[in-house]
Amino acid sequence: MTLQGKGFFIWKIRDCEGGDPQAIANLAQSSGYTHILIKVADGPYAYNINTSTGADLVPPVLQALRARGIKVWGWHYVYGSNPVGEANIAIQRIQTLGLEGYVIDAEAEFKQPGRETAARTLMSRLRSTFPNLPFALSSYRFPSYHRSFPWQAFLEYCDYNMPQVYWEQAHNPDAQLRRCVSEFQALSPVRPIIPTGPAYKVNGWAPTPADIVTFLDTARALNLSAANFFSWDECRRDLPTIWNTIAAYTWNIQPPPPDITQQFISALNSGNPDSVVALYHPDAVHITAARTIQGREAIRAWYTTLLRQLLPQATFTLTSVSGSGNSRHFTWTAQSSLGSVRDGSDTLGTFDGKIAYHYSSFKIS
Repeated sequence: MTLQGKGFFIWKIRDCEGGDPQAIANLAQSSGYTHILIKVADGPYAYNINTSTGADLVPPVLQALRARGIKVWGWHYVYGSNPVGEANIAIQRIQTLGLEGYVIDAEAEFKQPGRETAARTLMSRLRSTFPNLPFALSSYRFPSYHRSFPWQAFLEYCDYNMPQVYWEQAHNPDAQLRRCVSEFQALSPVRPIIPTGPAYKVNGWAPTPADIVTFLDTARALNLSAANFFSWDECRRDLPTIWNTIAAYTWNIQPPPPDITQQFISALNSGNPDSVVALYHPDAVHITAARTIQGREAIRAWYTTLLRQLLPQATFTLTSVSGSGNSRHFTWTAQSSLGSVRDGSDTLGTFDGKIAYHYSSFKIS
């Protein structure tokens, strides 16, 4: 799964658009972000959990972003003092949230003696549990400055390298990014680089709009597939001009198609059975409590009845989405002059981008 285009790290969900999942997703989409990276763990603990209620703040944001075709990765700051505990919470968060990729943020703690073993323990457990999930390392921009850091122990298990190219107290992002890429290309193993630029202020310094454009132009000139910024929280609060500069920058890639669940709801809202059936594989199976049907013609007949007799001119609303890869579970509602649905609960499986099986459960009242 190659990341392409612009991405943003989210640190504390509550500090991003007031914690409103739909506002976050709408702004991410309008700003042209193809992927968002949300902090989901810190050390051996889950992160972005409401400390008062215990509610996990990540799923609603993930679902809102995914419904708009935006990839969602998790990120995790690790310390190395408890690598088994850190691996365990990472595994739990990945499985529970259905993340599309995972970033390990490892920094100063891993420069201590003996932390190479901790790095290998952590990463080997993650890779053995998720052999096909993309992993990335987020750490320092110049490995020559941090020779005691266990680069190989991390990168051997990673698919991407996401160095923090933070040009603090300077305004030369092009030179720093080129040096970063050159140093990592000389370091084994070599992994595709997706750099992270600064979108915050510190000690009286902040990046300028010109810095941001230069950073992104350089990333594209180096044929890097994507670039990220840290962090949404601070940028929106402190540097609105920088946010607007990043949002306005066109990476010139084909935007990702909406998630299959969003396509499905849009097709239902068209009222045209053919639009719905076009989303199905020719040999798809559709299962309800009343019957099991197979093939596009039988499925077309079912939707013709639903959209023209049972729920004519209905408005369908997607209320939640979970799952990843080729599987989705989603809930929905519908309102029509002849009835309404409040409990829609469906599961889809796809093959080659088309619905191969579909379980539907709902009641019209």
